[in-house]
Amino acid sequence: MKSTIYYLLIFTALFSSCQTKHKTITKEKEYSFLTDSLNITQQLEKHKLAGFSLVIFKNYKIVYSSQDGVKSTATQEKIDKNTAFSTASIAKPVVSLLCHLLEEKGLINLDDPIDSYLKRWHLPKSKFTENTSPTWKQFLNHTAGTSQQGFADFYEGDTIPTIKQSLLGQLPRYDKEIEFLFTPSTSWQYSGGGYVIIQMALEDSLKKPISELAQKYIFSPLGLSNTTMIQPNEKGFLKNVALVHDQENKVIKTGLPITPQVAPSGLWSTPTDLAKFTIEIQNALRNKNNKVISTTIAKKITEVTALKNAVAGWSYAGQRSFGYNNYDWLRCGGSNTGVGSDIFATMTDGNGFVYMANGEKQNRFPVFHQTRIKLLTLMDWNKEIPKEDIQEIPQSLKEKLVGTYNDLLYGQEGLPTKIVEKEGHLYVESMFFQRYAGKNKTELLYLKNGLFKIVDYPNLLKLNFENDKLNSVILIRDNMNVEIKVVKK
Repeated sequence: MKSTIYYLLIFTALFSSCQTKHKTITKEKEYSFLTDSLNITQQLEKHKLAGFSLVIFKNYKIVYSSQDGVKSTATQEKIDKNTAFSTASIAKPVVSLLCHLLEEKGLINLDDPIDSYLKRWHLPKSKFTENTSPTWKQFLNHTAGTSQQGFADFYEGDTIPTIKQSLLGQLPRYDKEIEFLFTPSTSWQYSGGGYVIIQMALEDSLKKPISELAQKYIFSPLGLSNTTMIQPNEKGFLKNVALVHDQENKVIKTGLPITPQVAPSGLWSTPTDLAKFTIEIQNALRNKNNKVISTTIAKKITEVTALKNAVAGWSYAGQRSFGYNNYDWLRCGGSNTGVGSDIFATMTDGNGFVYMANGEKQNRFPVFHQTRIKLLTLMDWNKEIPKEDIQEIPQSLKEKLVGTYNDLLYGQEGLPTKIVEKEGHLYVESMFFQRYAGKNKTELLYLKNGLFKIVDYPNLLKLNFENDKLNSVILIRDNMNVEIKVVKK
């Protein structure tokens, strides 16, 4: 299991006159009040963050857009709504969608062993794959079991490795070939290297660079004119881009990271384009106003396909670990040296936001954190559970549940989950609620079907007792479940 620190980074990522503002107003409501409430300009100055770009969407429409700061502290050129950022791992859900679109067109089969599509290199032999050959889908949702979590960027003047060299471990960060750590589909392990294998399989079998495939099947049809997988050292790269910055708010080398591992982290885009991309998925889920993505594909890529060790939920399109006010959320995050991005989107009703910044973690995380919490508070995204679906928790059951346990929500060692009673209601306290939504606690509801629902958490819970003590919790999501043994502290 990955360390607590690694998962905290996932969640937290998860979680001065140089500014430009752009706002879009819907007929129903004016959202200009957000400018003063979010107070981004002061946040950039406080945390020495070069630039920040934000888009908010509600009811399947963009309702607010704002850009603050500069593309480069060296030139002081302002960011605008068309300024693209390196998105790092947000490339992965884009590539996953690409693979599903190609399957729908009959060009690949995602249930096939991926090794049969590889030409330049083949999967290494392993005791974990002696009796099974991992499929495309297992690489797409990080259950194939491969190593190589992420990659360092390169810059003009550096020797740029090929993706074959990347897989062979001929990199500053890795000195051995990518390997299997467990039998495919028996666990979950975030693997950027797995997406390099996907990139190679696409390019070897279809004989086109992944950037060209993404442009043809996703970016052009959706009108994403400020989005590309072409790299800064290649012809056709975007002109209007934000340069990456270090913790001192200085441009790193040329400011233009080159990423040969395009599939895991080589996407450049804007919050507006990523909002359009996300709204297309949301529309496809409701089978209305979708132009490129079918409802079938939207359901496939967003369905939770991994729970065990998978941060409480992972799909082919990204992280499914978050809930807020009874909404189920899809999160796609990207974090790389000097740049980072996040997409948060509700699975129903077409709500969400995208923000991007060109600065290091310690500079951008505080701004991301404050912006996320304020948006979740100010946008009034609330989904009520019908009262007829909820039942009163018997007092005897409340008494059994009150206490402090090992982390029964995300399965992390050393992080407690606390159940408390207040004014006749039960509440769950977890540091993740504080980090994600700025709440100390969230209510635990008892449903008529005998399951439990936590207001700001996506999985349903089945509680098992032994000798009148809580013995285990079964997390339930999209026809999947995983049992977590409970230890009361």
